[in-house]
Amino acid sequence: MTNKTMKHPFLTDIQTLRARARQHIEQGAVTDGYKADRKVVIDLLNEALATEIICVLRYKRHYFMACGINADSVAQEFLQHANEEQTHADQIAARIVQLKGEPNFSPHGLATRAHAEYVEGDTLIDMIKEDLIAERIAIDSYREMIDYLGTNDTTTRRMLEGILAMEEEHADDLSNLLEDLSR
Repeated sequence: MTNKTMKHPFLTDIQTLRARARQHIEQGAVTDGYKADRKVVIDLLNEALATEIICVLRYKRHYFMACGINADSVAQEFLQHANEEQTHADQIAARIVQLKGEPNFSPHGLATRAHAEYVEGDTLIDMIKEDLIAERIAIDSYREMIDYLGTNDTTTRRMLEGILAMEEEHADDLSNLLEDLSR
């Protein structure tokens, strides 16, 4: 049997796919096959965006405020994490737009929309602990979002899974720094 004559009972016939693609083209990537509640997903993503922005700001402060004998290497870790969190924020904002939403970058209410807190920390150890706590919050938040999405929005789920993996790496890095500095 050739590819043309094979029947795939799980696939929609090509004529139906073509006809559906022509309907509601103003919706861009959001087709009739999108199964998640788009408003809920956009709201969740805007909370994630606020969380990432708060994390960028906290990491940047920690980068500039790090001082002491171990400050240089720890500050570089803070800067790397800040840059990666900014990348996450950009990915999330882009996905919100793909879903025909508007990313909320407003500073008004930013801290209340975010899951993580902006805590400055007085010492290098305090800064690392606060960043680790924020990463642990992000890890649990992203896991819950991923579970909520399931197979209803696989694109957003995959994006969040990638971000989650990076947040877990950040938590591991910070945990190791904390352990090293506590020796």
